[in-house]
Amino acid sequence: MSVSTLQGKRIALVEGRMSGALSELVRRHGGEPYAVPALREVARSCGEEVASFVDGLSAGRFDVVVCMTGVGVNALCDEAERLQRLPECLEGLQHVILACRGPKPVAALKRRGLSAQVQARTPFTTAELLEAMAVLELAGRGVALMHYGERHEPLAAALRERGAQLDELCLYEWLLPEDLGPLQTLVRDLVAHRVDAIAFTSKSQVRHLFQVATGLDLAEPLRQAMQSGLVVAAVGPTSAAELNAFEVTPHVVPENPKMGPMVMALAAHMTRMTA
Repeated sequence: MSVSTLQGKRIALVEGRMSGALSELVRRHGGEPYAVPALREVARSCGEEVASFVDGLSAGRFDVVVCMTGVGVNALCDEAERLQRLPECLEGLQHVILACRGPKPVAALKRRGLSAQVQARTPFTTAELLEAMAVLELAGRGVALMHYGERHEPLAAALRERGAQLDELCLYEWLLPEDLGPLQTLVRDLVAHRVDAIAFTSKSQVRHLFQVATGLDLAEPLRQAMQSGLVVAAVGPTSAAELNAFEVTPHVVPENPKMGPMVMALAAHMTRMTA
């Protein structure tokens, strides 16, 4: 049986926060990481928003709090601490149903002594979150939705359709890197076929890459490169769906939507290509 390996291939990585860990995974599988973050997480000025949320918790206005990401949970707690209201916030969260989209918000809550009563199953998309929340009666109940780095309108709409009295929190946002030079160089390298594969770990990375390509008048050449020749990997169905929206079908989407399984699946795919 042949061993799956990236065989020294150049693998473009547009992950931001976990860029180092993902690069190391690529190296372990014999690949050459080409890491250029396509986004940065920026905390929003959200003191009034968090103060209002904590007021609502203390007043018993919320029955359910939906946590999309660990970053969001951490941002909430950091801002509540800055406002000197963290104990009040944590106390209030103990008296609501906590629903989490994936393991990262579950872990962030656990570090603060809180447990999620509702957890989405793999692959941790909005569909699985709504499925897990189907057991909850939401009509007429207060629900707080903590978005990720951008507002998730389909989820907000689905909760409202179920009758939830919805409050929304947007505590941080995903922006393009301040210096677009490295990302512009990556686009040119992708179009010129100087890269063997590219891996995406969020839908925002896809959108930002094409946004930069559009600014260079290279969106169509980029799409063509990703349709033929360049191997494209997506960590899960959400990023795969965003690629599909740009008329790109990923070659690799692991069953387990995590970075490790994605790199393993990418190595297996590239090994089969050369067998």
